[in-house]
Amino acid sequence: MGRAVTVATCALNQWALDFEGNLERIVRSIDIARSKGARYRLGPELEICGYGCSDHYYESDTLLHSFQVLEKLLESPATQDIICDVGMPVLHRNVRYNCRVIFLNKKILLIRPKISLANAGNYRELRWFTPWSKARHVEEYFLPRIIQEVTGQETVPFGDAVLVTKDTCLGAEICEELWAPNSPHIEMGLDGVEIFTNSSGSHHVLRKAHTRVDLVNSATAKNGGIYILANQKGCDGDRLYYDGCAMISVNGETVAQGSQFSLDDVEVLVATLDLEDVRSYRAEISSRNLAASKVNPYPRVKVDFALSCPDDVAVPTCMPIQWRHHSPEEEISLGPACWLWDYLRRSKQAGFLLPLSGGIDSSATACIVYSMCHQVCLAVKNGNADVLADARRIVNDETYIPEDPREFCKRVFTTCYMASENSSQDTCNRAKLLAEQIGSYHINLNIDVAVKAVVGIFSVVTGRTPRFSVHGGSSRESLALQNVQARIRMVLAYLFAQLTLWARGMPGGLLVLGSANVDESLRGYLTKYDCSSADINPIGGISKTDLKNFIQYCIENFQLTALRSIMSAPPTAELEPLVDGQVAQTDEADMGMTYAELSVYGKLRKIAKAGPYSMFCKLINMWKEICTPREVASKVKHFFRMYSVNRHKMTTLTPSYHAENYSPDDNRFDLRPFLYNTSWSWQFRCIDKQVNAL
Repeated sequence: MGRAVTVATCALNQWALDFEGNLERIVRSIDIARSKGARYRLGPELEICGYGCSDHYYESDTLLHSFQVLEKLLESPATQDIICDVGMPVLHRNVRYNCRVIFLNKKILLIRPKISLANAGNYRELRWFTPWSKARHVEEYFLPRIIQEVTGQETVPFGDAVLVTKDTCLGAEICEELWAPNSPHIEMGLDGVEIFTNSSGSHHVLRKAHTRVDLVNSATAKNGGIYILANQKGCDGDRLYYDGCAMISVNGETVAQGSQFSLDDVEVLVATLDLEDVRSYRAEISSRNLAASKVNPYPRVKVDFALSCPDDVAVPTCMPIQWRHHSPEEEISLGPACWLWDYLRRSKQAGFLLPLSGGIDSSATACIVYSMCHQVCLAVKNGNADVLADARRIVNDETYIPEDPREFCKRVFTTCYMASENSSQDTCNRAKLLAEQIGSYHINLNIDVAVKAVVGIFSVVTGRTPRFSVHGGSSRESLALQNVQARIRMVLAYLFAQLTLWARGMPGGLLVLGSANVDESLRGYLTKYDCSSADINPIGGISKTDLKNFIQYCIENFQLTALRSIMSAPPTAELEPLVDGQVAQTDEADMGMTYAELSVYGKLRKIAKAGPYSMFCKLINMWKEICTPREVASKVKHFFRMYSVNRHKMTTLTPSYHAENYSPDDNRFDLRPFLYNTSWSWQFRCIDKQVNAL
């Protein structure tokens, strides 16, 4: 009858401008899809060049090399007798579009440009591409000569059309179009499209996966149909981690689920589905059928090919499954770990160095590296040859097999406790014990000699010697002395990252890891160019609250008992003198606000788009049980003063894993001035007026 169609989707770890590697991964995914009987293969958005090319999209080279890869794909035996749907930029009439190129047996069937471009948060697609605004309109696209020579075609259809095979009808969406309020799948479904495809470049955010899954399932719950989603995975060259989650849904229910976090560069999902399930589901939805009778039809591209076999009555089809979501703690354990692995292997470095203070933030960073080592050992155990080859190159041993996470950690991870006269023995012991439990190569050193030398230079030049406030100095002196310690640690971190392996008789250098959390960055509670300055930061987009929960997760799942004392200790920078041998300085006292309050401020400022006055108005209701309006006003003013005074620090913020939608990352996500009028006179006067009225 031709009712059971077999389709494939995939998650590929593509890398911006890595045309050779991207081609290899695309071909591998098509080979796997064909070997499992698929007749249609869908890949991620812009998979040929990699999604994160940014301003390289302006370059003619990017377009040229994309077509050269397309030429190789058209010629490849792997692409025969399977409809291949790949993503690449295309220049049509001197306008650049984000496109799907769909081909079969060396013939291009359709080039479908993206209609709704992603242009919020981390996305800037309107900077590089133009949306296709001609609904249900198709034009002729004149192919480059290198493609004409392969296909024998001079022109192909370009525009908003659907494909009609011998047995069904397919329509394409591209990433953002699923999230748009007027998604194309609505009208396409009414016009008889039975299979919807979506090629995505969607990145990980904590607690976001369920939103994507719900959107896919709801796309076919009301209108019936098969929905196939492909997504990029991995770090393709910047702060984002694309989290896979390829999936296939039928009539509002998931039938195939890909992994969200994995070290596999190529993951392919194949499902066999019954078209009659779609037709019978739609048959009884009278409102849908009434709307369908009036719909404006799409241009149809006829394809002399079937996704099913004539005699398929006995072919088993896929049944609905229950989607398994990771907890936020699991997401923190896995997402940044996979991102670190991609960064390490692609930067061709020999490991990481982390200044380990014995506090929650640096300990959480250490645990993420340990989780990465777990993932590497698990991938090798499961037969991942790519991971094994990368691990051997990183440790410079062609016979090495990573089996024990602690042993692998010893080879690729160096931790360093940098003590000063203001450090307590407690934090030193905590750092040492955690390093022993995760297996890192641990260094203990003292920075006092360097600090005194730097301060001594100042004293020789000026004739003045600054003192801490507890010794009679001013707050300016005390802050400067704290900053010298912090900055000396950054200098030493980079020195040891460059030369530690040399001193041990080993090749290569180490990447320096930062460990400032998202709340500290928002408040500016860090020294500019201290240990927050690093090569990359896996926790820079994660809140203190989530990090504490992650630490508890590591205690339970990795049996890292050293974390118990770290959890119970109050967070402290240990930059001021001890009092009777005990720490007198704490983070929350220094900041004048709690970490819990900071998370609230951050979400209101960024996600709720609240300025000082709007934030005050929201908080007098949220906190009415614990604060008077005047207290709320004082807290809001203090936050905005500190935020604006310290905003300049965000311009040099270490590239961080993006995990929260209230990240203050100045590079792309949170675009604000860094020189403010920090008195906020007009805004604060509005707050005062409201306080007096209340």
